[in-house]
Amino acid sequence: MLTISQELADKIVSHARADHPDEACGVIAGREGVPERFIPMENAERSPTFYRFDSMEQFRVWREMDDRDEEPVVIYHSHTATEAYPSRTDVSYASEPNAHYVLVSTREEDKVEFRSYRIVDGEISEEEVRFIP
Repeated sequence: MLTISQELADKIVSHARADHPDEACGVIAGREGVPERFIPMENAERSPTFYRFDSMEQFRVWREMDDRDEEPVVIYHSHTATEAYPSRTDVSYASEPNAHYVLVSTREEDKVEFRSYRIVDGEISEEEVRFIP
């Protein structure tokens, strides 16, 4: 189960809506599996159907997390025209077995579709999301 503050969840959704029609992406860093620090990142592809972290930005962010004794608790991105479910490409890029992979769909302007998955060895497992104040 992913337990996340409503404030952090709202930041993910806001980032996804702001970058629409391109996919948005980023990380929430934390300690001991607790999401704490929102880190929006650039989609190096600037694409409505694909995302990729810029390699230099990813290196800097991961090094900063390491320096702060943090880990990538949540790795998020948006889907702009499809449901919030990992694509084959998303699965192939999932390299953090302890991370929660959050997907937000921005296909409907007035509806929030916020879902979380564990992706380990190519296997997708959807998990419950609990929002806390």
